[in-house]
Amino acid sequence: MSKTLIRGAKVLGGEPQDVLIDGATIAEVGTGLSAEGAEVVEAGGKVLLPGLVDLHTHLREPGREDSETVLTGTRAAASGGYTNVFAMANTFPVADTAGVVEQVWRLGQESGYCDVQPIGAVTVGLEGAKLAELGAMHESAAGVTVFSDDGKCVHDAVIMRRALEYVKAFDGVVAQHAQEPRLTEGAQMNEGVVSAELGLGGWPAVAEESIIARDVLLAEHVGSRVHICHLSTAGSVEIVRWAKSRGIDVTAEVTPHHLLLTDELVRSYNPVYKVNPPLRTERDVLALREALADGTIDIVATDHAPHPHEDKDCEWAAAAMGMVGLETALSVVQETMVDTGLLDWAGVADRMSVKPAQIGQATGHGRPVSAGEPANLTLVDTEYRGQVDPAGFASRSRNTPYEGRELPGRVTHTWLRGKATLVDGKLT
Repeated sequence: MSKTLIRGAKVLGGEPQDVLIDGATIAEVGTGLSAEGAEVVEAGGKVLLPGLVDLHTHLREPGREDSETVLTGTRAAASGGYTNVFAMANTFPVADTAGVVEQVWRLGQESGYCDVQPIGAVTVGLEGAKLAELGAMHESAAGVTVFSDDGKCVHDAVIMRRALEYVKAFDGVVAQHAQEPRLTEGAQMNEGVVSAELGLGGWPAVAEESIIARDVLLAEHVGSRVHICHLSTAGSVEIVRWAKSRGIDVTAEVTPHHLLLTDELVRSYNPVYKVNPPLRTERDVLALREALADGTIDIVATDHAPHPHEDKDCEWAAAAMGMVGLETALSVVQETMVDTGLLDWAGVADRMSVKPAQIGQATGHGRPVSAGEPANLTLVDTEYRGQVDPAGFASRSRNTPYEGRELPGRVTHTWLRGKATLVDGKLT
């Protein structure tokens, strides 16, 4: 069994320590460690975190391998410091049966770069009319615990209630894409001053907030768990804060791009900024940052949404919605949360590893960096600053809103159960 000695790493941003990996496990954490025959990684004060966990990734396979595959997506994940990702169900065919989720799970096993846990669809074909095979997907080899129609909202209150009741039996969670469809017909961007000036169809905040309000009340009524995907407005923050104050079992995520970018960027008409939910106002961005800092928003999730060139390099109205995010997420969180003093690195580990692993029941991930724990780890050069160059991405797609933008931090090493998947910034 191979051994690796990480020397002089700031574990969770603390004082430098040595970490000895023996096989798939952390054998020892301390100072002045040595191990005969071990491969030595000189951390030089880089920050060591538990491997990141993404509760919201689109890997596109099966069906849209022109955008991404499980292999390319997990390579992108490893490049970004992730050791576990949850793959959304809006594939072709939809992941609404045990057979499809097992296919995605096995492809993840074969990739070797990152654990993949499929998310099952809530409704058959994402059509919102009939519950999918939730129990069969949970009992499959994939062991699905998270269910979502992401890309579409479970807009029927009766269907949503039934889903919450069903998953309660095995402590599953329904992850809701909060978007009232009747309020967003023809919507192209956030409804506000900018949309009015540009003449683009507005996407009102209430379309998100009304669904969240309904669903937290349903979760309270049923006594089940609900998770809010890509929360994007200040009003949504207040609803989740209220729900938590009542003891409702609700969790919420925010994307890196909603922590940094605003609807002012849409003035360029560059479809790279077209995303669902849309980029909001500066007021919303600041509210999201504060909510992530105080724990109202539980986690950061990428909503990594790859698209081929032809789906984004076109006029705004025809462009697909979404951005890639796995390879830039940690840098954006450092820029918006750490460098602003809102979170320390222990807080980043909590929001990007510990809590997403807990919500999704990702066994072996989000664990402390201590002896006896699985060696799922990420080493970050926090002093680095550089321009984002999508030509170097491991993802098959390049639809990033950060091209040419200078961001801090760079993941140099990633270990999945003690096996290096990324060394000195290069995939193994």
